[in-house]
Amino acid sequence: MRSLLAGKKILFAISGSIAVYKTAAWVRELVLAEAEVTVVMTEAASRFVSSLTFAALSGRRVYTGMFEHDAGEAMTHISLASECDLFIIAPATAQTIAKLANGLADDLLSTLALANRAKLLVFPAMNSAMYCHAATRANLARLQEYGYTVIAPEEGKLACGEEGVGRLPDWETAREEIAAACSVQDLQGQTVLVTAGPTWEALDPARHLGNRSSGKMGYSLARSARRRGADVILVSGPCSLTPPPGVETVHVTSARQMHDAVLAHYDRADIVVMAAAVADYRPKKTMAEKVKKSGRATTLELVANPDILKKLGSRKKQAKRPLLVGFAAESSDHLAEGERKLLQKNLDLIVINDIAGSDTGFEADTNQVSILDKEGGLEKLPLLSKDECGTRILDRVVALLQ
Repeated sequence: MRSLLAGKKILFAISGSIAVYKTAAWVRELVLAEAEVTVVMTEAASRFVSSLTFAALSGRRVYTGMFEHDAGEAMTHISLASECDLFIIAPATAQTIAKLANGLADDLLSTLALANRAKLLVFPAMNSAMYCHAATRANLARLQEYGYTVIAPEEGKLACGEEGVGRLPDWETAREEIAAACSVQDLQGQTVLVTAGPTWEALDPARHLGNRSSGKMGYSLARSARRRGADVILVSGPCSLTPPPGVETVHVTSARQMHDAVLAHYDRADIVVMAAAVADYRPKKTMAEKVKKSGRATTLELVANPDILKKLGSRKKQAKRPLLVGFAAESSDHLAEGERKLLQKNLDLIVINDIAGSDTGFEADTNQVSILDKEGGLEKLPLLSKDECGTRILDRVVALLQ
C-alpha cells in the first residue's frame, strides 16, 4: 500500500527557532512515508539542533551554506531548487519571513526560495508579539501574494513561557498540509458533507443500542476530500477518532441527531457521502433511571429511525443535486442488496462492503469494497487501507463530476 508521499522529493529548510526540535520528528515521519527529504539549515538553526541529527534522520547530506567546501562547480542553490517536488520552510522565523517577503538572497535558504519553482509551504513559529506585529503580518500577506502557502501557527504555551499564538503546529496538522500540497486539487470549490461512525440509541442513562462502527472509513473520506481541496463538513457519531485538521466537525450521538445535523448542512453540500452506520431502530421508550436487573426475561419495543439517505434521495429527485453516495454494509448477497439500495434511494454511487471479514468492515484498518453506479458500472477494489479506499472512492466521485 504505497504512501501518498512515496518518492516525493522534499526540500526541507529550517531556520533558527527553538521549534527546530519539532521538525526533527517531521523529517523522520516524512522518511517513514518514503519521501526523499533533503534538509537545509541556516547557521542559527544549527545552534539549536546539530545538522548531524537531521543527516541521521533523513539519511542524506544536510546543506548549511552557500559555499560548501566540497561542492565543486555545482550551483547548490539552483540544483536543489530545481530537483524538488515540494519546498517546506519550518520553522520560519520572523527574520526569514522578512527576507522572503523582500526578495533578499543572502544565505542558502533565501536563495533557494527565489530559485524554487515547486509549491512552497511556510510554517511560521515565533513569539506571539513578533507574530502579531504589523510588519510580520504584512510580510506574511506578501508571501501569500507571491503564491506561497502560509500555515498559521497554533495558540498555546510558548517556549518563552508566555501564552499566545506562535507555536509550530503538531505533526498531525503539518502532515495534512503536506499531503494536500502533494495532492491534485480536483475537489477545490466543492463542499463535501461526510457522515461517519455509529449512532447510539439510549435505553437508559447507562445503556444504549449501538453497532461496531469505528468511524475510520468516514474519517478517511473526510481527510482525503480536504486534501483534494474541498471544504469538508464531517457529521460524526460517537467514536474515539480525532477529526482531521481543517475539517468542520459536528458531533452527534443518536440517529435523529444525525438526521437533523445532515439536513441542517445539506443545502451547502455539492457532494454527500453517507458512510455512517446509522441505527435503523431505537427503543420506543428511554428510561429516565437505570433499569435494575431482575433476573426475569424482558421485551424491548423498538421503533424505526428516520432513513436519512432515502430522504436525501427523495430531495435529489427534485433538485438534481447534490451528488449522493451511500454505503451498504452487508454480510451476504452484497451486490444484490447494494443494487436494491442504489435504486430505492436514488443514489449516484453506492459503496458495498463485506462486514463479515476479519480485515474488512467495522473496526478494521483495511477495507475491500465494490463501487456500483446507477448506470450499472461496477468496480471491485482490492484490499486497501481505509485511507487509500477513501481516495479511490473519491476518484469515482470526481469522475462523475467531470
